[in-house]
Amino acid sequence: MNSTPSILFPVILSGGSGSRLWPMSREALPKQLLPLISDKTLLQETVLRLSNVPEIAPPLLVCNNEHRFLAAEQLMQIGVKPLAIMLEPLARNTAPAIAAAAKYLYGIDPDAMMLVLPADHLIKNVTAFAEAVEQARQTAEQGFLVSFGLVPDSPETGYGYIRKGGAINGLESAFRVDRFEEKPDYDTACRYVDDGGYYWNSGMFVFKASAFLEELNQYEPAIALASANAVTRSHSDFDFTRLDEPSFAKCPSKSIDYAVMERTANAVVVPVSMGWKDIGSWASLWMAHEKDELGNVNRGDVFSDQTKNCFLRAENRALAVIGVEDLIVVETSDAVLVIHQDYAQDVKKVVDHLKAQNRTEHLKHTKVYRPWGWYESIDSGERFLVKRIMVNPGAKLSLQKHHHRAEHWIVVSGTALISSETDSKLLSENQSTYIPVGEIHRLENPGKIPLHLIEVQSGSYLSEDDIVRLDDNYHR
Repeated sequence: MNSTPSILFPVILSGGSGSRLWPMSREALPKQLLPLISDKTLLQETVLRLSNVPEIAPPLLVCNNEHRFLAAEQLMQIGVKPLAIMLEPLARNTAPAIAAAAKYLYGIDPDAMMLVLPADHLIKNVTAFAEAVEQARQTAEQGFLVSFGLVPDSPETGYGYIRKGGAINGLESAFRVDRFEEKPDYDTACRYVDDGGYYWNSGMFVFKASAFLEELNQYEPAIALASANAVTRSHSDFDFTRLDEPSFAKCPSKSIDYAVMERTANAVVVPVSMGWKDIGSWASLWMAHEKDELGNVNRGDVFSDQTKNCFLRAENRALAVIGVEDLIVVETSDAVLVIHQDYAQDVKKVVDHLKAQNRTEHLKHTKVYRPWGWYESIDSGERFLVKRIMVNPGAKLSLQKHHHRAEHWIVVSGTALISSETDSKLLSENQSTYIPVGEIHRLENPGKIPLHLIEVQSGSYLSEDDIVRLDDNYHR
């Protein structure tokens, strides 16, 4: 065992969509980028708890291409400069994502030790987390692939389980993996808890990049080759590392458990109790929160009376709930969810329905974040759409034109620089301008405070795909 611990390279997986937390979590703004527990997002909480771990490098974030600017902004808000932000061009599950990160880190340091963490977990006992990481690091030094096994405190049917085998010689609290178990039914889960030798499968790992790649080459050579090519052929874009899309697309879509951990002879589990929750549903979020004397969790402008064991969250309007039990009620600007706690896993059926109906409520909120700021739709009707727009200081939208719509801009606060084919002009509070159909234009905030304006679109087609970008600072 080394007296000096290896530097750990944390790899944060932030590619999920979180459909079971609709209507808060949507494809454009998934759960890991939302402040669901505290005033920090789940991604920020994941990164911040790394400060308790000694000898640790800046995080390598693996995320969806569409979330890159939001993720980068959230890291900047907490004062963390990542080692890199690696962009997945398309979803291929955890094995290819981890493989690409391993290949990248191996190129930096052939002895790189990886700490793989999903971005959407809650861990209340950060001291126990840090101690478990240290135990896992020492175990991984011997070439093992280490999984964290959560000591179960209830018979959960929503998690997979790991059964421990024999102890590892010379190591405390590290055991060979006897086998992995799929999500059980309730009676089987009760038996696992009573047995004492089963742990929840956390999806968190520690191993050397070289050890993981060696096992991956043996069991999933197609993933190993395609992910390696995706890294080798990647290119930089601002602070982002863009994996090569044709190469990455050749990766079979498999989880790390199916691809490697259930097949390798080097799998080890380190048991730990650290107040862990996988924030995967509204029921799990209710369990994670502090509750009032009647078992309710109230967030936002909520009034409840004669109500028990409910999760109530209001984002925009007053929410009143009277005389009910065991409900989840979530209000957003364009959707309301009402569901019994026992059916929390079925929220995905709503998302599937919205997809089948070609609607957009599963894709984005009325407030949509962009690298330059955000816009929010506030009214619409036949041939018109009204938006609030905020542009960050020093930011600018793309140079663009529209084939089917004209735009009216009214400045509410701040200063707007509007460039068109014919001239450029500065607008200040209460001033306005008009952009005809087909005119090339650009909006910029040259000031030091946020620019707020109202946009009124009019025309025969008002969707976002009626944007022809001629130049864009953000390479969209």
